[in-house]
Amino acid sequence: MSETAAFNCRRCGHCCHGEGGIVLDDRDQARLTAHLGLGRAEFLAAFTVARAGKVFLTVASGGDCVFFEAGCGVHAARPDICRAWPFFKGNLIDAASLELSRDYCPGINPRATHAAFAKQGAAYLRGNDLVKSSEAGAAEALKLSPAELAAMLEADPDDA
Repeated sequence: MSETAAFNCRRCGHCCHGEGGIVLDDRDQARLTAHLGLGRAEFLAAFTVARAGKVFLTVASGGDCVFFEAGCGVHAARPDICRAWPFFKGNLIDAASLELSRDYCPGINPRATHAAFAKQGAAYLRGNDLVKSSEAGAAEALKLSPAELAAMLEADPDDA
């Protein structure tokens, strides 16, 4: 891992395990249905569940994402929330949340300061069109206001 990279995915699959946080917005659903060659209704019936006005991927019986098969089975079409990991709002705005994620994810650089992580994460999210701002049905972890995003991008990465 680069000394300056805040994150370098190791494809360990830790983030693919656990019940229920993969929210699919319309863009995710369209990308996945095209990738899988399914109609939207067929895809939704086979791989999702609706809760609290949002659409979530289901999980397999072992607790892994339904598409996890010794790695991501839909990596090219993976949802935006998966593309964004670990640059979630909580990790970007809260150093304690980042520390918890650092314990869980071996791809997060243990030497990166919170400010450096937040700055790189905000730039990554913006550069990859992953900031959801206020879109209905989007994952809360990707909802950043323009002011929050600007503050992260302007932060001094050498701050502790």
